[in-house]
Amino acid sequence: MNDSATEVNKTAVKVESTTAHEQDNSSNFSERYNQVVSKLNKTLDTVDWSQMGRIGKATGILVAIIVAQILIKGVLDTINLLPIVPGLLELLGVIIVGQWSWKNLTTSEKRNAVVGKIQELRKEYLG
Repeated sequence: MNDSATEVNKTAVKVESTTAHEQDNSSNFSERYNQVVSKLNKTLDTVDWSQMGRIGKATGILVAIIVAQILIKGVLDTINLLPIVPGLLELLGVIIVGQWSWKNLTTSEKRNAVVGKIQELRKEYLG
């Protein structure tokens, strides 16, 4: 009886120390994150953005695109972890493509109109 009480106490101490360790890790992460963000903001504040030319703008756009893609990947990976959501999104995509096709591709006049719109956009953007 004494041994089981000792084991329960040891288990309780392990759980408490693990929980405290996880809280320390999360607080350390949030502190480190705040430090990194503040250093980044200080660095960006020192940059004279009026001196940046085309290369600076292109680099900024490229960095923004990379960050956006990383965020989108994180969201999509999270969605894929849910068991039913990816299948429902695929079904939704098939339904939307089917509706668009039925609306725009059922007759030859509608198909010709779609081809005309595509050629018009092509001339507008590609010259």
